[in-house]
Amino acid sequence: MTKHDRRKILKLAASAAAVGPLSLAAGACARNAPAGAGADATPLKDLAAAKGLRFGSAMAAHQLSDPRYVEVIRRECGVIVAENEHKWYVIHPQSDQWNFQPADALVDFAKTEGLGMRGHTLLWHHPRWLPDWVNALEFDSAAQAEAMLGDYVTRVASRYHPFIYSWDVVNEAVDDKTGALRETAFSRAMGPEAIDFCFHKAKEAAPDATLAYNDYMSWESGNENHRKGVLKLLERLVKNGVPIDALGVQSHSNYDMPDAFTPEKQRAWREFVDEVVAMGLDVYLTEFDVNDTDLPPDVETRDRLMAGYAKDYLDMMLSYEQTKDLLVWGMVDSYSWLQDFLPREDGVPKRPTLYDAAYRPKPLREAVAAALRAAPAR
Repeated sequence: MTKHDRRKILKLAASAAAVGPLSLAAGACARNAPAGAGADATPLKDLAAAKGLRFGSAMAAHQLSDPRYVEVIRRECGVIVAENEHKWYVIHPQSDQWNFQPADALVDFAKTEGLGMRGHTLLWHHPRWLPDWVNALEFDSAAQAEAMLGDYVTRVASRYHPFIYSWDVVNEAVDDKTGALRETAFSRAMGPEAIDFCFHKAKEAAPDATLAYNDYMSWESGNENHRKGVLKLLERLVKNGVPIDALGVQSHSNYDMPDAFTPEKQRAWREFVDEVVAMGLDVYLTEFDVNDTDLPPDVETRDRLMAGYAKDYLDMMLSYEQTKDLLVWGMVDSYSWLQDFLPREDGVPKRPTLYDAAYRPKPLREAVAAALRAAPAR
């Protein structure tokens, strides 16, 4: 996930440790979609499965104690992904501390409910989201760094093999402003091959899982260098024979509002995706939600614009037969990380997910359903 508010991350980690102009068709869909029982109630997982896709959501361990949220997940999702519980700062917060309990709880839930599960993430290659003790490491050699990083990746990936069917092996390694690779204690010792190394170790530990690089480059203004940097990284990994299967496209829309998805931006975004699939990679939409920070406070207006954008974006992305997964970053507004990230100046609660704070389906949910119904089979 991109740029979480620091307080929100620490709060979640502590809790876990304790347990263009819009298309006319899309606009019409959004205006006419009811927020409740009038919409098609076919579970999204079933609409997706009919087209050879997987639909699911992020889930946090503390949400297991919310029966209404659990019911939404049961009804709509075929897969889940841990929101934070599989990240390094939760699993290995101190050099002498390992904490698998929150992640295990989510895996046990998924197994009990017959859900699939993705893993996120073996290495968040960003100093901001690595524990301080990791950032302070100064390795004497590349081999020393490999030993530590390899042990961590192997320990985590093998623990959940073969249940977890796919891993985001490396997350957000590319600087969003410059397009250059970020530096961590591992890359200082190992060079950019630290990323390659993680994929090879993940393949050894979880040979049946598909392996993805995950990042938040998007169609939004100012993402040009980010997209170029990601393409450069992917090209190098593929050329070097690294066992990478897919690009995880987070699909947050954080800074440009939904009505800014113009034909010009759509063309540039399609060119990027075309280059990705031309490398032989699949595409996973891993963290979809819609930010409404700067939209009018009126609920009907916001819902219409957000649903229209979702239909346009998903119609494009699902038109690629290489797109295999659609995961949203939470199902209910009140739980969304976006409530704290880039908050609205008017203090109005945000509506970034498919269900409102009262657990009622919204036009955004119907837009996702409509895109799944319209998607070609794969």
